[in-house]
Amino acid sequence: MAVNRTKVAIGFLVAGILTVVFGTVLVFVGPVIIDDQIVKNTVIDPSNEMTYTMWKDVPVPFYMSVYFFNVLNPKEILLGEKPMVEQKGPYVYRKRIQKQNITFHPNETVSYLEYRSYYFEPDMSAGNESDMVTIPNMLVLGAAVMMENMPYAVRLMISTTFKTFNEGPFLSKPVGELMWGYDSKLVDFLNKWLPGMLPSSGKFGLFSEFNNSNTGLFTIHTGRDDIRKVHKVDSWNGLTTLPYWKTPQCNMINGTAGQMWPPFMTPESTLPFYSPDACRSMELVYQRPGVMKGIPLYRFVAPTTLFANGSDYAPNAGFCPCRQSGILNVSSCRQNSPVFISHPHFFNADPILQSYVQGLHPTEDEHGLFIDIHPETGVPLNVSIRLQLNLFMKTVSGITETGKISDVVMPMIWFEESGYIDGPILDTFHTNLVVLPAVMEYMQYTFIGLGLVTILGAILLGLRHKATDKDTVNAKGAHETQKDKYIMKDTDQTM
Repeated sequence: MAVNRTKVAIGFLVAGILTVVFGTVLVFVGPVIIDDQIVKNTVIDPSNEMTYTMWKDVPVPFYMSVYFFNVLNPKEILLGEKPMVEQKGPYVYRKRIQKQNITFHPNETVSYLEYRSYYFEPDMSAGNESDMVTIPNMLVLGAAVMMENMPYAVRLMISTTFKTFNEGPFLSKPVGELMWGYDSKLVDFLNKWLPGMLPSSGKFGLFSEFNNSNTGLFTIHTGRDDIRKVHKVDSWNGLTTLPYWKTPQCNMINGTAGQMWPPFMTPESTLPFYSPDACRSMELVYQRPGVMKGIPLYRFVAPTTLFANGSDYAPNAGFCPCRQSGILNVSSCRQNSPVFISHPHFFNADPILQSYVQGLHPTEDEHGLFIDIHPETGVPLNVSIRLQLNLFMKTVSGITETGKISDVVMPMIWFEESGYIDGPILDTFHTNLVVLPAVMEYMQYTFIGLGLVTILGAILLGLRHKATDKDTVNAKGAHETQKDKYIMKDTDQTM
């Protein structure tokens, strides 16, 4: 019986040690297994059903919300008074993104054309596309600035042309026409006699280039040879550098195409991406950690230096000629039109820009941009990209349509492109990237705990066995001593 108890104790001890060893091995091997699985699933490969589908067709709802700055005092502006605007919107459009012409190359890159189309969502909007809005006439005020250094006779001729086609400095039109294009005899005239001057050969609209169009031919890394390069842009329209800016640094095409990033991010990571619409690369920086429906995330935001001028931030000197900090001059990639982009309401910009226009109220919650990333995979969970389109206006002698307009960077519209993962995709994401790793983590500590309990049980069983043996020996000794006493007593009586 004693032998059996000893064997049981030794068996428990061995089992406990093996269980602790197995749990300890899981502590080190488990994360490696999970990371290896993440690498396999984030490579751009048709066999990766979930992530490849997310990359190819972006199945989550994505929306563009557009806000117009309706001009309240156009006549007074022509007399030199400060512009007064009111924000109208949002006018919300569901955005569909689909990649086509997907071609994989032997050097572990893939090329594609990404098409985008927009569908008006009246139930989500604060108005209808038939709403009338007054904004500066880019064809007139933009052209006036572009012609400022032309001979005076040419400027007079341009002004006469505007009058011939009844084009004034401001125009009032329905939202739908301002967005997607309207018929203009001036546009037809310019396209006929000055082809290439305008970005569009059809109707003229602020977003006429966007709808049912692609963003250019992207070639990006698949990550098959190096997961750190996945989604990073190799070339755009065959270019590895841009022709728009004045320094090699500003002309670099950095980061990804702006939809996914390499996995295994840390708070020291940044989010670089190339934006064809902004004609440049941009980079967001880490702000804080967070959680979205149980999934951990990192929030990345635009640094204050993103649209800073060259005086305030030397690396941006290549984007000049600059005005105040907070606005980016994109005329070099917009047919030299005096167009600037910024954060909405001039958020994070030089306060003087806001002071030139009445009706602006910038706040971070409403006008700052951010991307929430799952750091382990580089997949965006929640996105809100907010940008504003501005037109530089001024008086140009010879072009009477400009009146006595004071020099001002005039807000025209701002828009927010937003989307977040939800529904079945979020459930799958949560299961694969939160629940399963948590289960594995609990398992490893469960094994270690169970092993330690088993070892403790074996030790207690062994100690109990020794105590039992000692009691048995002591009892036997006491019995022998008592027996000896009886024998001695009997001997004494006999004598």
